[in-house]
Amino acid sequence: MSGWITLAPLFCLVTSVAWAQDKVNAGSLILQDFSKRIADYDQLHRTAQAKVRALRESPSLKDIERYEHRVAHEIRELRHDSGQGSIFTPQIAEQFRHLVGQTMDGSAGARVQQSLRHAEPVRLPRLRVNGTYPEGIPLQSSPPSFLANLPKLPVSLEYRLVGRDLVLRDRGANLIVDLIPNVVP
Repeated sequence: MSGWITLAPLFCLVTSVAWAQDKVNAGSLILQDFSKRIADYDQLHRTAQAKVRALRESPSLKDIERYEHRVAHEIRELRHDSGQGSIFTPQIAEQFRHLVGQTMDGSAGARVQQSLRHAEPVRLPRLRVNGTYPEGIPLQSSPPSFLANLPKLPVSLEYRLVGRDLVLRDRGANLIVDLIPNVVP
């Protein structure tokens, strides 16, 4: 019987290590799913771009805006059935909330909060997936220490904080790809 008593702490240790490993593996699988969704969207973006006549060598601002609108239109056509959660599924959104929470609770959290308080407030109409980020409204910068804990994105996409929401924005089409409401505590 005394052999069982000495093995009990070892059993507890092995069980807790296995539980922690499962949790890490689940987070890793969720982020792999996110990466696949991002790669799929990036391919869709390239497909949409290929359907639009390329800009000439020295485009005017009006030509750039027209090109951006055409690419956005093609993307909307290709993902007409996409809504909130098409990239940030509930599991991915929860994982992002966890990553943001780690940042906000960590050593950079106070700096991020201070940076967000000092940023120019942006008052936007309700953002929606496949909608255009409103022209004439500045893009609020996101603190680098906030972004450092999030998965990397292809050059065509960027994260933006809009109020307390995390927005995934297509740079070349000025399009809201997806968003997570209230990600910042």
